[in-house]
Order: sequence, then structure tokens, then C-alpha cells
Amino acid sequence: MFAEAALLLVAVLWLVFELLTEQPASFVSALVILALTIVAFVFVGAVAVGAMRRQSWIRGAGIGWQLMQIAVAAGCFQGIYANPAAGWALLAPSLVVIALLLAPGIRNQLTASGGDAEALA
Repeated sequence: MFAEAALLLVAVLWLVFELLTEQPASFVSALVILALTIVAFVFVGAVAVGAMRRQSWIRGAGIGWQLMQIAVAAGCFQGIYANPAAGWALLAPSLVVIALLLAPGIRNQLTASGGDAEALA
């Protein structure tokens, strides 16, 4: 998840650079895409930090994010602008992360930590 957050940070920086140096076809659309990328970076970063702290809530959030990436990967395999390399680059890590989040050892680590129970007390 930290690697995905780092790549999203690179995407944010690239979009800011492009916004400052190029004239977008639609300024509003460019700002919305930048805002969505920033939100995604913050979300994935929070999930990564939660995973490091062994908080149980990250399983659902992590799987949800990976399912969104799988949906984007599926789009990369089809259509006029198909890019199978990008599709595989999104699909393969997503499947690995889902498998890891569902693995019994990791599931036990996340539920045994008690991090969420302490927050409720």
C-alpha cells in the first residue's frame, strides 16, 4: 500500500506540473482529476499507515481500493485506447494485495492487535 501511495503522490506531482505548464482542454476537469488523485493519495496513505499500525479496518478499505484498481485494469484491456501493459500493471498487484489481506496470518495479525478496541475505550 505504501508503494501505491508513493505512485499516487507521483501522479499528483505530475498533474500539478502539467497544470502549471500546459493549457488543459478543460481547466475545471483538470482540477477535478487533480482533486480526485489527491483524495486517492490521502486514502491509500491512510490505509498504509493503518496497516503498519495493524488496525483491522484497513482490510475492507484495502480490498475496496484494490477492487477499484481491478475495474480500471479491466478498462485498460479493452476499447479504442486499450493498454494491456497498464492493465497488467494494475491487475497483478491488486490480486496480490487482496490475497495478502485475506490470508489467515495477516487476518489474525490485524484482529489480534487490539488497535481498534483501544481507540473505543
